[in-house]
Amino acid sequence: MTTEPLFVHCCHCRWCQRETGSAFVLNALIESDRVLLLQGAPVTIDTPSNSGRGQKIVRCPDCHVALWSHYAGAGDKLKFVRVGTLDDPDRLPPDIHIFTASKQPWVQLPPDKPAMPEYYDSKLHWPAASLERRRAIFPPRPAA
Repeated sequence: MTTEPLFVHCCHCRWCQRETGSAFVLNALIESDRVLLLQGAPVTIDTPSNSGRGQKIVRCPDCHVALWSHYAGAGDKLKFVRVGTLDDPDRLPPDIHIFTASKQPWVQLPPDKPAMPEYYDSKLHWPAASLERRRAIFPPRPAA
């Protein structure tokens, strides 16, 4: 990633649990043009999602580890980078925990981070600078 991400969320939904084989997934949301591919040609796999609109999981062609996802709502403009694949994942702890209604009961959430039972409203939780960056790639639609 060539810049800091827009936001980092830890998703506890059952879909993420199933896809990762773990209790949650840690995603760093970032503009696609701010991710530099150093080598190889990742493979994109279309998978179902809870929304019914699907997601594209981009994987290493050699080891098949998930590198990032593209969700239908953002298309290819945003990458949801798997923090665990980065050289220094410790630098990107979650800004928020989402879909906590389905989190594993033994997972203890930190009291200093927001925790949402479902998804969240980015306008309420993202820093102003991240919202501005988002507006640059998803400009507001003109009023009809």
